Amino acid sequence: MKKPWTFDDSNSLYYCTDVIVGWQYVFTSPEFFETIIDSLKYCQENKGLRLHAYVIMPNHVHSIISASQGNLSSIIRDYKRYTSGRISDLLGEAKNKRLLRYFRSVARREERGNEHKIWQSGSHPVLIESGEFFDQKLEYIHNNPVIKGYVERPAHWKFSSARNYILNDHSIIKVDLLE
Repeated sequence: MKKPWTFDDSNSLYYCTDVIVGWQYVFTSPEFFETIIDSLKYCQENKGLRLHAYVIMPNHVHSIISASQGNLSSIIRDYKRYTSGRISDLLGEAKNKRLLRYFRSVARREERGNEHKIWQSGSHPVLIESGEFFDQKLEYIHNNPVIKGYVERPAHWKFSSARNYILNDHSIIKVDLLE
């Protein structure tokens, strides 16, 4: 029996949600968004990540992903490890002591030896087993910034695959489009 919130078959499509600890707003300036994009690009080019859809919101990231080499859980582990360190560095450069203190206190409570805990544990992967479910999740991802009132149209949110699907704009990051 499949354990909930795990990657069973890494060659399959998964809908994932990665959340900042305590739902703290971290992605508030371009360099934080670019950290996620750069890491996703690296994973695409070097680890076999296939990114089919995504949106980066101020405190979480939704994605539809798969892996060409069947190693999705290790890709996500490495992605979160790298982005955690980079986000901590950026918060330090910005002198954001409040968030750094918060993430340090969470790390201390977990007692795993990390200086900061940025991401909630897990990515809550949900296997996409039908075209209907894929369409539902794709629509949810693309409409998330609209529902939150950040933009009027999905393609207006710069860090979303809505731009890839609607405008055929792959300038931010290449997405493996699925129809």
